[in-house]
Amino acid sequence: MARSKSLLRGIVLVSAASLALTACAADETEPGGQADGGTPTTEAATDDCPDNEPPDVSGDGTLKIGSLLPQTGSLAFLGPPEFAGVDLAIDEINKAGGALGNDVEIEHSDSGDAQNPVASASVDRLFSANADAIVGAASSGVSLSVIDKITGAGVVQFSPANTSDEFSEYCDKGLYFRTAPPDQLQGRVLAELVASDGAQVVSIMALQDSYGTGLADQTEKNLLASNIQVPEKIIYDPKAPTFATEVSKAKAANPDAIVLIGFDETKKIIPEMVKQGVGPKDVPAYFVDGNLADYSKDFRKGTLGENVKGTLPGATAPGDFRDRLLEIDPKLTEFSYAAESYDATILTALGAVAADSDAGPDIAAELPDVSREGTECSSYEECKQLLENGEDIDYQGVSGPVDFLDNGDPSVAFVGIYQYKNDNTFDFLESRRGEIAGG
Repeated sequence: MARSKSLLRGIVLVSAASLALTACAADETEPGGQADGGTPTTEAATDDCPDNEPPDVSGDGTLKIGSLLPQTGSLAFLGPPEFAGVDLAIDEINKAGGALGNDVEIEHSDSGDAQNPVASASVDRLFSANADAIVGAASSGVSLSVIDKITGAGVVQFSPANTSDEFSEYCDKGLYFRTAPPDQLQGRVLAELVASDGAQVVSIMALQDSYGTGLADQTEKNLLASNIQVPEKIIYDPKAPTFATEVSKAKAANPDAIVLIGFDETKKIIPEMVKQGVGPKDVPAYFVDGNLADYSKDFRKGTLGENVKGTLPGATAPGDFRDRLLEIDPKLTEFSYAAESYDATILTALGAVAADSDAGPDIAAELPDVSREGTECSSYEECKQLLENGEDIDYQGVSGPVDFLDNGDPSVAFVGIYQYKNDNTFDFLESRRGEIAGG
């Protein structure tokens, strides 16, 4: 099964809580799903994606899922909720009878980050464990470093948190999926948030990787479309010992607001901003999913406060779902991307049930179908029963309806907006829904 890569052509704000993103499919592969009743169809790949067919691999009757999520590195704060989401899904899957007549097996591994490149070795270990699908990575840069290795082996790669636009057109042999929306969506919501708060001149600081520069470009484009000045995008090395020069450049623009697109180095950048008189008390700051974290142990009270907001792709975990997660990991204090990790795992198992196979390409061929245009169901047990009764299903996830496009992107997603408090933790303000229509 090969799948076309769609060119995402734009996002239009529908209302304060609704967005629309339009996509047009290239003439590659149409992973069938709906026009012919669910039978996959394949067309010739374009010159952009030659030899995009998945490898011919077979399963052994036991679905084995590996996780490639951050235990170390700059996104380690996202690891606990993501691992908990996966483990909760595995627990519920196996309590409902597993998949293919067997319990689903899980093998965890560390993705590290771009500065701590352990992902490739972790993937090798997951291959040794005979993983049929890998949930991860969280970092777009890390995923880009291993996607060819994973999909080239006929293994499904399913990220709960990748947002780089590069994946929307990536030649992935039809084996890459994600439950997080592309950065075009977050960039639009972030720009609208900044504009609605009244800024006229905005400095953008972003780390130098595919995620940082991509989101910076999307944010700048949408700010400029709102007639807001962006004198300079300041792209920095996250490994730099200090950020005095970069902050000085941001300050020189005399901005009304500063957008900071970063990871853990935010802990160094904010004190430098305070030192130079452009800290959050002086100039409103905006964070994104890479640095929307609990800083209560890192900064003095009041360092962030009401002058810092942030955006986070994905749904806010509902209360009952949080309670279930806390049963898995009672130490959880953050829940970012837990719902997306849970849904990725549930969908993988449903794909295996629908395919009656644990082979990666077979699972991938079924993922669009189990996510859309069937009988709606919201639990693994319910959805599995429908599949076993011969019904088409439409899984309604904790993170949203999902409804995969043929390029592996979700057609419906959410971006949450958050507000920091005096103790340097944050509260949820509102959620905005983004709809991506296949064209």
